[in-house]
Amino acid sequence: MKTAIFAEPGKMVIKEAAKPTLQADDDVIIRVIRTCVCGSDLWAYSAGDQKANDSVNSGHEALGIVEEVGSAITTVKPGDFVIAPFTHGCGHCAACLAGYDGTCDERVLYDNWSEGFQSEYICFKHGNWALIKIPGQPEDYSEGMMKSFMTLADVMATGYHAARTAEVKHGDRVVVVGDGAVGQCAVIAAKMMGASQVVIMSRHEDRQKLAQEFGATAYVAERGDEGVKKVKELLGGGADAALDCVGTEASINQCLAVVHNGAHVSRIGVPHSNVDPFTLFAHNIAMAGGSASVTTYDKNVLLKAVLDGQINPGKVFTKTYTLDQINEAYRDMADRKTIKSYIVIE
Repeated sequence: MKTAIFAEPGKMVIKEAAKPTLQADDDVIIRVIRTCVCGSDLWAYSAGDQKANDSVNSGHEALGIVEEVGSAITTVKPGDFVIAPFTHGCGHCAACLAGYDGTCDERVLYDNWSEGFQSEYICFKHGNWALIKIPGQPEDYSEGMMKSFMTLADVMATGYHAARTAEVKHGDRVVVVGDGAVGQCAVIAAKMMGASQVVIMSRHEDRQKLAQEFGATAYVAERGDEGVKKVKELLGGGADAALDCVGTEASINQCLAVVHNGAHVSRIGVPHSNVDPFTLFAHNIAMAGGSASVTTYDKNVLLKAVLDGQINPGKVFTKTYTLDQINEAYRDMADRKTIKSYIVIE
């Protein structure tokens, strides 16, 4: 089978690899039909993170058809159309029952996170609860709907997690820092939760327009003190919640600066800096966030919202590629030529 390989910073390649086989009784073999590139994949691609050359791709989002199941699998069967999320929660531990399957007590650290999904086939571990079945088959849906399903493997659920952990409620004034796919989905989520105003920090016209289509009431291109001043003018004061959808020192500091004392900040962009705890203490700011509860949100809220046409997050995919074009898919995202790269595997 074909699989993407991280050759070196700035270079993804396609290589032939053995088709995966069942390794445990709760494994599921899935034929991938759609995958994509995540903003977090770019940390290594753009040399922002340390990653070994010639290593497995960090892709972790897929739609596919179940091909084979382990003996412990009772929830899906061969032929089912499924969302393969980037998390593998158990569904029964205290964390999962509280709606935090992204940090499942049973699937600790890397055992709960996916990689290697930019491939023709994957072995999805701990599949009994984590996989999400989509009614029918792929041919029953438009490509636009398929794109929205694809966001449910990560970015829509992650944007929803940002709004949930920031405790966004009806009437809140919300600031979203980050105009990539997760930030765009955080705008959708904030509106779903009843936010009255949503300001996105964005310098890019195409992303500003998409965010407004998703429900943002304004955008701010300025950063630092000037950006804070503009946000507070638009909101009539500090925000009730700020959502860090990037993970840099600059992004979290922007979030902390735009909220009022006693507000909530969520951090769902993979952190690449620390926060001074005294800042939180001094301003009574509550900070939360982490790995998204993909399966919980999809099963309880998001899949139905997509099927019913309530939300259309698939619009974050602004260019389509084949698996053979994987390096172009990464490069175009890194160069901001596309918001999120969508990969069709025939």
